[in-house]
Amino acid sequence: MKKTIKDFELKGKTVIIRCDLNVPMIDGTIEDDTRIRSSLRTIKFAIDASAKVILLSHLGRVKKDADKITNSLYPVSIRLSKYLGREVLFSYDTRSDVLTKRAQELKEKDILLIENTRFEDLDGNKESSCDLELAKYWSSLGDIFINDAYGSCHRRHASIVGIPQYLPSGIGFLVDKELKKIDAILNSKTHPFIVILGGKKIADKITLIERLLEKCDKLLIGGAMSFPFLKTLGYDVVDSSNAKEYQSFCQSVLKKYADKIVLPSDFLTSRDNQNIEIKNINDISEKDIGYDIGPKTIKRFEEEIKKAKRVVINGPMGIFEDKRFAHGTSEIFKVLDKNKIKTLVGGGDTASAANSLGYASSFYHISTGGGATLKYLEDGKLVGIEAIDDKE
Repeated sequence: MKKTIKDFELKGKTVIIRCDLNVPMIDGTIEDDTRIRSSLRTIKFAIDASAKVILLSHLGRVKKDADKITNSLYPVSIRLSKYLGREVLFSYDTRSDVLTKRAQELKEKDILLIENTRFEDLDGNKESSCDLELAKYWSSLGDIFINDAYGSCHRRHASIVGIPQYLPSGIGFLVDKELKKIDAILNSKTHPFIVILGGKKIADKITLIERLLEKCDKLLIGGAMSFPFLKTLGYDVVDSSNAKEYQSFCQSVLKKYADKIVLPSDFLTSRDNQNIEIKNINDISEKDIGYDIGPKTIKRFEEEIKKAKRVVINGPMGIFEDKRFAHGTSEIFKVLDKNKIKTLVGGGDTASAANSLGYASSFYHISTGGGATLKYLEDGKLVGIEAIDDKE
């Protein structure tokens, strides 16, 4: 087991907390502060213990200097101040003598948020490549490192796996909760165990598909994720993910797990994104684009889901952001909720769909990390967690 923030004496110590404050912003306005709110418990615990708190996080992609304007964490410091009921100091520097001095001058219960860690990527990808000099500098600012950035725990970054090489380390409440919830689903002995996969790309989920097929009783595949499989079976679906590249994989799993895999039999289709038709899979041509699973597929999927004792769902069944194509995803959520099935929603677009379609509080667990959850489901471990000190 890994150490947690509760295993440390924090009073008077400078605690560096790596959070996931990567919130969506438009013109400096935060659109969704879920990740900020998810970080509060760990931050408050450190404050209540009279620690001096330094916060690190990334925000968005930083590839050029212009990105620094749109990806500053300053608006996050304002929102944090509101939630915490106290001023959150902000450093525009990610590394400087000025920052070092500010860290040294912190008093108990002070909070300092450092600017976007990915600003360091503008000089040789130092954050993303886990530059150890950078990690050593950040570690010099504190006494203890706490990783509570679950959504980034699959990334080998300086602020994730570098800092704990130099400081005593533990995990925060969010990371601890995520791991326990996912383990409870995966390690349960209850059956049937149903996996529902959707979304756009098969490339990111090949290993995941193989791992879950070994454990689950049924794998329901919807959305664009199903297109390479249907293309492999000879159907004329439009497949933007290049089915030929994955044809061998699709053929292999379809043959090996023919009794487990359930694919769509109809779609909501359109040729011009205006005139929408429901078409059986046999009637679809390459001119038809499938935007959502159809009513027959929904009914078939629901028949399997109703039998389930536990479910993992990752990826929407259609382009849920467009209300015309949200029905399939919504109906799947509806049957999961209605039948009170123990469900893990795998973060990313799936979590966004659950929130936007009114199912934010309907499931056993909605993960805050898409990529991290996929990696954990695949490997049963994350580099950011492996870097943390074990309990003695």
